[in-house]
Amino acid sequence: MNPSTLSLDGKVAIVTGASRGLGRAMALALARAGANVVAAARTREAIEEVASEIRGLGRRSLAIPTDVSDYGAVERMVNQAIEEFSRIDVLVNNSGTVIVKPLLETTEEEWRKVMDVNLTSMFFCAKLAGSHMVAQSKGKVINVASMLGFVGSRNIVSYCVSKGAVIQLTRALAAEWARYNVNVNAIAPGWFETEMSLPARKDEKTAEAMLRRIPLRRFGRPNELDHLVVYLASDASDFMTGQTIVIDGGQLAT
Repeated sequence: MNPSTLSLDGKVAIVTGASRGLGRAMALALARAGANVVAAARTREAIEEVASEIRGLGRRSLAIPTDVSDYGAVERMVNQAIEEFSRIDVLVNNSGTVIVKPLLETTEEEWRKVMDVNLTSMFFCAKLAGSHMVAQSKGKVINVASMLGFVGSRNIVSYCVSKGAVIQLTRALAAEWARYNVNVNAIAPGWFETEMSLPARKDEKTAEAMLRRIPLRRFGRPNELDHLVVYLASDASDFMTGQTIVIDGGQLAT
């Protein structure tokens, strides 16, 4: 493989949920590969820190506080990105949330919140950022699904359903946008060392049970997505679309 095909020099990437965990790691990885990055999340201070780190790598970066479940907020974020950079080449749809509760105790409001953040936000971002990719006949959309989009798990039904839908969104959108040379793929992480999984990992019995189901017997580290997200954002993946790549320490293989 020509190393230049993995270069993101001159590319512009939007990463949602960029303030922490996997989103932060992927935003920095894209910047190290050469991309200028729009970091979007709800908390201004946190994304300003990420943007500052990106600038420290010699790249340009915008920190835009955004509630991705709000169409108007996403529209403003995309417009700001275009005003600053004039194009969008990569969209990483990473924002996500989970509510741990049995289905019979889950309220309508809680169900809608998970769907709005985990799924509807991806529709908003893909529609608004993707319109620019379609217009320029080139682009990469990377949706963050989950291993739990393939299997069920107790007390997080809404999360499992939303992530399963992300996998199908990836397939359908890939088929629709292939004619415009826009690639749509997804990453499905297993259990990683992130803030979202921290409550489960802090409970010794729960953590032991989780690790028993992972053949590699450890949790993933956020930087272990670095090369994968760069590959999917780069020209090296131009013939890949509609795929969901699982990175879970082998859990789905058992």
